[in-house]
Amino acid sequence: MNRKIKRIICLILAAAMSAAASFSAFARPEWPSDTGIMAEAGIVMDQDSGAVLFGQNIHLPFAPASITKLLTALVVIENSKLDDMVTFSQSAVYDVESGSGNKLHMETGDELSVEDCLYMLLLLSSNQAANALAEHVAGSREAFVEMMNDRIKEIGCTESHFANPSGLNDDNQYVSAYDMALIAREAFNNETLLKIDSSKSYSIGATANNPNGASFNMEHRLIMAEDTSSQYYCEGTMAGKTGYTSIAGNTLVTLTERDGRRLIAVVLKGTQPQYYLDSKSLLEFGFANFDNINIAEHETAYTTGEGPVQVGAKSYEPSDLYLDSVAVITVPKGAAFSDADRDLVTELPKDHPKGAVALVEYRYNERKVGSAWLFSRSELAEIERQEQIARSNAAQQESPSETPASVQPQDSEKGFHMSLPTILLTIAAVLAVVAAVGLGFYVWREKKREKEELARRRERRRQRLRESGVSEEEFERLRRERFGDRSGRDER
Repeated sequence: MNRKIKRIICLILAAAMSAAASFSAFARPEWPSDTGIMAEAGIVMDQDSGAVLFGQNIHLPFAPASITKLLTALVVIENSKLDDMVTFSQSAVYDVESGSGNKLHMETGDELSVEDCLYMLLLLSSNQAANALAEHVAGSREAFVEMMNDRIKEIGCTESHFANPSGLNDDNQYVSAYDMALIAREAFNNETLLKIDSSKSYSIGATANNPNGASFNMEHRLIMAEDTSSQYYCEGTMAGKTGYTSIAGNTLVTLTERDGRRLIAVVLKGTQPQYYLDSKSLLEFGFANFDNINIAEHETAYTTGEGPVQVGAKSYEPSDLYLDSVAVITVPKGAAFSDADRDLVTELPKDHPKGAVALVEYRYNERKVGSAWLFSRSELAEIERQEQIARSNAAQQESPSETPASVQPQDSEKGFHMSLPTILLTIAAVLAVVAAVGLGFYVWREKKREKEELARRRERRRQRLRESGVSEEEFERLRRERFGDRSGRDER
């Protein structure tokens, strides 16, 4: 009996240990949170997945100061050409907050290219450049601000509002750390903006107060630091924007890349120099505790298998579907792709990519950690076919069969113009008329010659009849009796 009890106890213990081991093996790692910052608000977001790795007061509104200029630069680049010339108006130069300065001492009437102004905007944080660019793009700062607020709605911001392009104090200008990370993510996805904002120095041409031109450097210390022993050194930091006003305090946006991963840090309402160190702490935390996993390389639910895949109201063969090849999810180190839960979203926005039939969204412990567009090869091919038909129809409408107005005669002063087909038809018509006239003349001439020949024969006949003593009447009577009434048609 004792042996049986011991055996049962052993079996129970073994089962318990096995269950514990299984639970340990399948438990998802907890989301890391062992960091913090001295600033009032901050966030670190993965640039590629959009996952929020850490946040502190990320949905509260704060004054943004000059990090606003990232949005200003994005709207300018999307609505102008880099070689456009910008004229600095008196309002652009002098209608700024008292004490906000005038870097490079810009003057009314100064002219620089859009590109030059963008470097001044992002590296030097020139408020005058912000105003001049806004007026150049939209005609007025007020109209440009409308463009800014429309653009952040497209990005998905719901907690922010802008009142000027420079970021200077205004009661109606505020941003949350989360929205600012979304704006920065969109801005850094723009190659032109990233190129400018990654530069450490730049030079512009002559202006009224800089007859020999001027040079300036990037103000962001984490970008400029190269000494690895410096407290501001942060490996891989490549772009960003500083900000400060009396109301906003110190604000900072930073983009850093390491081993193919890119992270964005935003700090609001910080202090000097701590806001740099806060940003560095957020970035180090993100790189040390998380990994990115490619979705297309691991997701098999939609693109493999034998049976059809139901996507909304339609079904597709797995071979017809494919996922965005560069999309990733961000998970804690040690977590597996299968640890993330997924949802299939079939109600897509109007601006979704061509051929997309769904968006696959991923969550980790209820946190959004990434997404990927799901595409249909057949639907993409059909869209491209319809676009080709539309282009062909448009081309035909632009090239009607009638002679274009550009080659029709306008008036006698501009001369007479004919197309090649018209010239050839005209020549053919002239040749036809000439041929008809020539043929008519030939027929008339031949008939005239025959009449003259007939008259000569008749005259010779009369001469012979007179010589033989026979009258014409007697000759005609004898001819009719022999040949019948042929009216002399065979006379030769």
